[in-house]
Amino acid sequence: MDIIHIASWDEFVSLTSECDGWAFRGLPDADWQLMSSLSRYLQSFVPDMASWRQREERALRIFRRKAHNYLPDARVLADDIRCLALMQHHGAPTRMLDFTKSPFVAAFFALHQAIKSSAVFALDTPTLWSAAPSNDATLRREMIDPCVSGNFERYFAANNKEVIWVGEPEEMDRRLVAQSGTFVVPGVLDKPLDEIIQQYASDGALIKKIVLPPSIREEAMLSLYRMNITHATLFPDLDGLSRSIGYELEITWPGYRADTAAAPRFR
Repeated sequence: MDIIHIASWDEFVSLTSECDGWAFRGLPDADWQLMSSLSRYLQSFVPDMASWRQREERALRIFRRKAHNYLPDARVLADDIRCLALMQHHGAPTRMLDFTKSPFVAAFFALHQAIKSSAVFALDTPTLWSAAPSNDATLRREMIDPCVSGNFERYFAANNKEVIWVGEPEEMDRRLVAQSGTFVVPGVLDKPLDEIIQQYASDGALIKKIVLPPSIREEAMLSLYRMNITHATLFPDLDGLSRSIGYELEITWPGYRADTAAAPRFR
């Protein structure tokens, strides 16, 4: 993994423009490993790794048994990848990692609450689409596709294949569309993504970690706001609108004076 420290927002824009077609993930702490919420949860609270497969299976089973009460069409639960995406977007720990095709969306998630150095990870998905791990050349993306019935159980649930799959469900929900989202699904839960990717041979780095210093946050967040990249647009519902109000507290306009009744209203 290449680690790149930048000093300005312009440098981030220039650097990511060279990553055409890549996928990106922003983290508010540059020291965090690139692991799924399920991996983090299990590592924190379930030290018995031998039971992880059964626990993940049980979580899926419980969700499927109960989620139909809240869904207009429960058939979504029969599709492994759509079921996992639904769980992910409603806060359940899953093995999926949220990525986006937009470096700016990733930068927003990295910076919006960052108080120290944050990071955007860039994943060379065009190369990975045709690659396979060096220990088994048959395990290419189309072979392990978890959108195909039975493949999630075959290639992922067993937690014994160091593979990754990048893609989206055939039907995408509003949040995934709004965020230009995609998912990375790892074949093992006990290793960060950059270690799994070491199984894939490549002439260049398949993953880059771009470290963003706190000093660029003000300029970057204002730039993203002008692009209309906010919680309100990335989460197109009342929750997203409510969360977007936080950054509105930071915005000021030229000529505004908070100490006068004649001050113009914010728009």
